[in-house]
Amino acid sequence: MISVRTVLVGLGLAFTAYLAARGLWWTSPVGRPLLVILALGLYLVTTWLCLFWERRPSRRSGDRDPAPRQPTVLPVWAAVLALACAVIVPSAISVAVGPQSRTELFATWYLGGIGVLMTIVMVRRRPWVAWSGMVALAVASILWMGVGAALALGLVGSIVWVASAQLLVASMNRAARDTSRLAQLQRAASAWQASQSGRQRERRVQVQRALAVAGPVLARTIATGGELDDEERLSARVAEGTLRDELRGPRLLDDDVRTELAAARRRGATVTVLDEGGLEGLDETSLAAIRAQLAGTLRTSRSDRLFIRTAAHDTVAVTVVGRSGASDGMSDEDAVDLWSEIPRDPEPPAP
Repeated sequence: MISVRTVLVGLGLAFTAYLAARGLWWTSPVGRPLLVILALGLYLVTTWLCLFWERRPSRRSGDRDPAPRQPTVLPVWAAVLALACAVIVPSAISVAVGPQSRTELFATWYLGGIGVLMTIVMVRRRPWVAWSGMVALAVASILWMGVGAALALGLVGSIVWVASAQLLVASMNRAARDTSRLAQLQRAASAWQASQSGRQRERRVQVQRALAVAGPVLARTIATGGELDDEERLSARVAEGTLRDELRGPRLLDDDVRTELAAARRRGATVTVLDEGGLEGLDETSLAAIRAQLAGTLRTSRSDRLFIRTAAHDTVAVTVVGRSGASDGMSDEDAVDLWSEIPRDPEPPAP
């Protein structure tokens, strides 16, 4: 598929070749033909260098495919060469053809030619060089052929080309910025949508787990009109505690931890699970090791009251405190019969 850039480059190449050919179509004697040919050669070489020369971006092995190419900034040496061409060619052609032919078509081609060159320079993002070249073209053409002739024979059109190119480049820059901003917004929207989808899936899982835990107890309560025996009341308390665990500390739970929490409640212990932050930066492997160590701690515990909290600490991930006896005050150190700190990077459980 032919790109827009290829079409524009082809048009620029054809137009410069046409202007150069018109400069060689002499309809009257030329005093210094060699000077005309040298000026044409300088113009063609400079224009085609500005049209085609660009530094190819280096691609590393891990880079993605580059975006569609836009006109790159013209190198400084090429911009200086283009400005020198805008200064030299008009005077060289005017001197070479002589006073009697300076307004002939083969002698005024440089008005359009330098305009095309400065348009290319403008598109290659050298606006100051382009307008400096246009000033040089205007001064030289007015000095050699007069204000009226210069304006009538192509100077105005060249100025319009360069101004239009500047407006086009400004529009392209705005479009590129808008495209980048739109891409950022699209990525943010996609991330938000993915986050919402993840939360919806998590809520569905929690609802399904809640129904699985509390559903049988609720069904039995409704069926008996609230008249439950001791075992059913214990199951209801265990279900209530399990639901609280799912809401307050879901990142601490897996099947083994849930089993040990239920066993602790069935033997009469009061269990409180709180996730107060500190586990956000851990991967699944570290979380699995923490849960395995927590399950082992609960399995050996015989405390009447268990407090399980995450810790926003550099080295400690979870703190497990067990208390027994009649005292309710946390200041009573004798009542603390379990104190366990699970590190953020525990040893993985043995297979």
